[in-house]
Amino acid sequence: MSTTPAPTDDPKTTVRAYYNALRNGDPLESFFLKDESTVKFGISERLFGYEAVANALQEQTETTEGWTVESSNLTVTEHGDRGCAMFGDEVTMAWTDSSSGARRGFRTRWSGTLIRLPVADAEREGEGEVDRSEEGSGGVDRSEEGSGGVDGDGGSETEHAPDESEWVFGSMHVSTDDEV
Repeated sequence: MSTTPAPTDDPKTTVRAYYNALRNGDPLESFFLKDESTVKFGISERLFGYEAVANALQEQTETTEGWTVESSNLTVTEHGDRGCAMFGDEVTMAWTDSSSGARRGFRTRWSGTLIRLPVADAEREGEGEVDRSEEGSGGVDRSEEGSGGVDGDGGSETEHAPDESEWVFGSMHVSTDDEV
């Protein structure tokens, strides 16, 4: 029984949960901020606004299968006082086109931002603005292993206390130096 994957209360765990959802062929749009400021750049796409991102991810899920996603250098830095985190990774990925059977694979570089939202904000709409009234970076390096994980079956259901938050992608950039 597959559950709809969801963002988690830790930015690094959210990135890993996204990778697992991609591997499992699960819906991916719930990982993105529902806002016109959301952007996603893929190997051969430029998407602006949540609706464009969600539509492209739904089509990708419907037309591809057999994903492999191998992370080799995930780093995440959380800026708690700003409600955001940055991530970067080197990922080897491959998939099969469902209609043609063609297998595609790339060595890629991923980077982007995650936004922390209150769990109570179930719709996650209009949260693109970040309160910048506090000074100081407050960055915490979360690049060490063991700072949270995803259960072995790729699910990412997380229990939240009423005052906890979840992390969603505000931007994502995937590029390659491989020939496309």
